[in-house]
Amino acid sequence: MKGIKYLVVIAVAAPLLLGIGCKKKEEAPAPSMPAANAHITFKKEEIVVMVPDAVKGKWKDVTIEVTNKQTNQKSAITVPIGGEAAISDTKMKVKLEAFLPEFMMEGVNITSASNEPKNPAAYIVVTEDGKEVFKGWLFSRYPTAHPFEHPDYSLTLVGYKPSIKI
Repeated sequence: MKGIKYLVVIAVAAPLLLGIGCKKKEEAPAPSMPAANAHITFKKEEIVVMVPDAVKGKWKDVTIEVTNKQTNQKSAITVPIGGEAAISDTKMKVKLEAFLPEFMMEGVNITSASNEPKNPAAYIVVTEDGKEVFKGWLFSRYPTAHPFEHPDYSLTLVGYKPSIKI
């Protein structure tokens, strides 16, 4: 009789341990659509900035207005193309990588449609305490497009000076 009890226990326990008992067949969950505000990442292509020969060497520097968001005081810095300038009373520096007088983007290529300042844009790199805190474009006519984000300061492209008469 004792042997029969063990067989019954084994017969009942084995399927449970092996997961082959009387289970309702589980269905794979239906694929869900991402939420409307979900971030979807695509393979990022390398953006190419091409300064046309008609623009190269024709511009000397740009003027960037610096606004202290706490005091609303404004000052200006002049940054030479290819050079950098410090923002007074901060640990920040602005480097001017490129200036395009008529910014134009086609796919992943960024260039200037002409040497006329119809849509001026400056590609800058901002460092604070030696660490990069911003890399992007400032647009003279569209200052709120992709702005420099900082808790204490805002930057706006307000001027550009040709190196020769155009």
